[in-house]
Amino acid sequence: MKTKHALAAALTLVLAGGLASCADSGGTEANGGNAATNCTNTIEKKDLPVVTMWAWYPNMELVVDNFNKESDDVQVCWTNAGQGGDEYDKFQTAITAGTGAPDVIMIEADRIPTFQVQNAIVDIAAFGYDDVKDNYSEGAWKDVSVGEGVYGVPVDGGPMGMIYRKDIFDTYGITPPTTWAEYEAAAQKVKDAGGPLFGDLGANVPAVMMALQYQNGAEPFTYDSADPEKISINLNDDASKEVLDYWDGLVEKGLVGTQDQFTPEYIAGVIGGDYATYISAAWAPGYLTGAGVGEGEDAGVWATAPLPQWDASDPTYVNWGGSAFSVTSQASNPELAAKVAFGVYADEASLTDGWQNQVIFPLNLTALNSPDFENYEVPFFGGQLANKEVYVPAANGYTGMTYTPFGAYYFDAFNEQLASINEGSVSGSEAADGLQESVVKYAEEQGFTVE
Repeated sequence: MKTKHALAAALTLVLAGGLASCADSGGTEANGGNAATNCTNTIEKKDLPVVTMWAWYPNMELVVDNFNKESDDVQVCWTNAGQGGDEYDKFQTAITAGTGAPDVIMIEADRIPTFQVQNAIVDIAAFGYDDVKDNYSEGAWKDVSVGEGVYGVPVDGGPMGMIYRKDIFDTYGITPPTTWAEYEAAAQKVKDAGGPLFGDLGANVPAVMMALQYQNGAEPFTYDSADPEKISINLNDDASKEVLDYWDGLVEKGLVGTQDQFTPEYIAGVIGGDYATYISAAWAPGYLTGAGVGEGEDAGVWATAPLPQWDASDPTYVNWGGSAFSVTSQASNPELAAKVAFGVYADEASLTDGWQNQVIFPLNLTALNSPDFENYEVPFFGGQLANKEVYVPAANGYTGMTYTPFGAYYFDAFNEQLASINEGSVSGSEAADGLQESVVKYAEEQGFTVE
């Protein structure tokens, strides 16, 4: 049986690919808490130890300045090393080289197990977690944990809801569906009346389908860092198949589209009124506004409602997206780095700027449950109290997910199966079976024992 180190090495080779030849973006100055010279921000308290950080939040400079101003123990040297994959590429290079990583790094929650299994980030449970654990929900902590280990500090999330066009709903006499059965009935009503597509099954957003499967009671993965060689994979159970068969049926009946999302074609369709709903997360208004949605003729036509449920008598809340601050294994003072991870983006000024000006959905309960946030009249939704009515209840009711150490492969394989559903070459159940076979084979090739 392979050891954890062997598993980590195998995954490193797969994940890094040709990344090892990339330029080292950090260098020794951005490592180990040493004074750094490549900070984007200005460090005023030069006599304090310095912790380096990579993060891409749009208001990060303000956030770091707020932290540094209040801290008398440590200062943060912040660098934007790229967003998402660009940053991960540089981090993977530093992991392979054994040097060049920052002390603290921003990571999306679903990527945490990928870096944890490589020993690239550390468990921070002993470095102050007990002091701040009540500041976040159970679900927020589960998303950044692997087994009993805590490998990140949650910052923002993506509680899901159903964004819809009020004008289309009014035209066809539709009220927001509360169940997926009602969603299909409403879609059929609109189609029968000659209306637009009701939604879209984008093959490139498998995280949405994973969330909907969780909502239906599925648990795709069970993984614990205490027993790192074993993983449970259940991608073709009845609950998972029911979800994929449902969406396969919507596609087959012509009730939803099959356009990849986050593309110019999809955005043009959203702006043009080709879709009555958009199943997405609390961060979507910021994305849509940046893409030009909500302007011109469709200004003020958008609203949001709770995500339809599979079982209205037992509502389940799910999440899409969200990021955290993790402490890397290259930090020479993990406890000091954890102090930064726990404390940065946790002050009222930074949290308020995040949700007011950057459309960052906060997971810190001080902001999440504040009257100002709950009663905020969201401009994109024409002043609707979207947080109070939809997103805050969803965030508070969310109990978390278990992500996999090979999330990139899983999502790519899921993408392929969703594309096959859209092409009509497989049913939803067949796609689930194909996904199970593919991911189990990959896991075993990496040295995992699949249960």
